[in-house]
Amino acid sequence: MTQLESARQGTATPEAEAVAREESLDPQLVKERIAAGQIVIPANPARGSKLCGIGKGLRTKVNASIGTSTDIASIDMEVEKALIAQGAGADTLMDLSVGGDIMAVRRAVMQASNLPLGTVPLYEAFAMAVEKYGTAVEMPEELLWDVLERQCAEGVAFMAIHCGINLMTLERLKRQNYRYGGLVSKGGSYLTAWMLHNNRENPLYEKFDRVVETLRKYDVVLSLGNGFRAGAIGDSSDRVQIQELIINCELAETGRNMGCQTMVEGPGHIPLDEIEANIILQKRMSGEAPFYMLGPITTDIAPGYDHITSAIGAALSSSYGADFICYVTPAEHLGLPYPEDVREGVMAARVAAHVGDMVKLKDRARDKAMSKARRDLDWKRQFELCIDRERAVEIKSKRNAGGSGCTMCGKFCASEILMGLFTPYTEGTEKK
Repeated sequence: MTQLESARQGTATPEAEAVAREESLDPQLVKERIAAGQIVIPANPARGSKLCGIGKGLRTKVNASIGTSTDIASIDMEVEKALIAQGAGADTLMDLSVGGDIMAVRRAVMQASNLPLGTVPLYEAFAMAVEKYGTAVEMPEELLWDVLERQCAEGVAFMAIHCGINLMTLERLKRQNYRYGGLVSKGGSYLTAWMLHNNRENPLYEKFDRVVETLRKYDVVLSLGNGFRAGAIGDSSDRVQIQELIINCELAETGRNMGCQTMVEGPGHIPLDEIEANIILQKRMSGEAPFYMLGPITTDIAPGYDHITSAIGAALSSSYGADFICYVTPAEHLGLPYPEDVREGVMAARVAAHVGDMVKLKDRARDKAMSKARRDLDWKRQFELCIDRERAVEIKSKRNAGGSGCTMCGKFCASEILMGLFTPYTEGTEKK
C-alpha cells in the first residue's frame, strides 16, 4: 500500500509521522495533505533511505543531480559526487547517467548514500537500445517497461517520466514552428525522435495506466517530466511548454486517483516576471501537487555562474510556493559537473531554498538568532547557525587578526563600540 493509499484510509504511516516530527507539524495535517496529494514521501520500501517529505507546508527540498555522460563515465567519481552532495545537505539525489555501466553506477550510488534516489528510466532504455541496435529510435517498447520495472525493484524512490510528450504536444511544437533554444531535454529529444521515426504515440502516455501501476506497486513517486521545458529565456512559457504542463497536471490527478504519489516538473529557463505565473498555473491545474522546479535559470548569459542564476530563480520559486528544487552547478552548459561543482551547486540551492522559505513558511527564527549572535560577537553561535559552517569557519580563520570582531572593520567594529547596549532585549522581551 502506498503512502497515499494509507493516508486515504486514515492511517498515519511511520514515514508520515517522521516527516511531521522533522518539520514540526501536526501528524494529522501531514496525513491529510498526503491523502490530498499535496505532500509526497519518496520512500521505496525496497530500499531503506533517509526520509524526506516534499510538498505543501514543508521546507523546500533540494535535489542534487549526478550521473555519467558518454564522454566521462567514472563510477568512483559519481559515488564521490553523491557523498559530497549528501554531506553538503542535499535532500535527494538523481542519477542521470547515460554513459558507461549505468546499472552499476546506480547501484554503487545507492549503496554509498542513504539519500532517496531518483532516475529517468528513458535514459537507460535508450542507452541500451543504442548499444544493442545501433540507434535509440530502434528501441523496442518492451525494453522501456523492463527498465522501469527493474529500477523500481532496485529501490529507486522517484522517477521522472516523460508522459506529457505526445502527438498533441508534438503538433503544437510544429505549429509554433520555432524555438530559440530548441529541445534541451535528453529524454524529451530522444523520445520525440523515437515517435517521429516510428510514427507512434508515446507509450508512456498511451499506456499511462501501466506506468502508474508499476510505480504504485513499489510506492515510487511519479515525477511528471518536463521534456519540452524551455532551454532559453526566449522560449519560456511558450505554447508547447504550457501544453505539456496542462497534460502533466491532468496526469498527476489521474495517477493520484489510482493511488500513486505524484508531482509535476518545470519549467527550465524563465525570466523572473514569469515564475509566479507558472507556479500558480501548476498548483491550480494539478490540485496543488508538489512542484519540482528544474532550476529555474533566470538568464542565458552567465555560463560558469548558473548556480547563481538558478539560485535567484529558486529563491523566488520557493517563496511563491514551489516545493522541490533541482540544483544547478557552475558547470551547467559547459561540461559534466565535477565533485567541487556539486558542493557549490548544493550550497547555492540550499541558500535559495531557505530564502524562499522565509517568505513561504514565515519562519525567520534562525535569521533572528544569527542577528543576535552577530550583534554580540558570539562566533561559536554564528557558526552553529550557518548553512555552510565549514566555509564560514575557513574564511574567518584565514582573516582573523586576533580580536573579538573581524578584519572587515578592525578597531572600527560597530558591534564592539556599542557592546552591551542592546543586551537587555532578550528573547521574548524585545521590542516589536
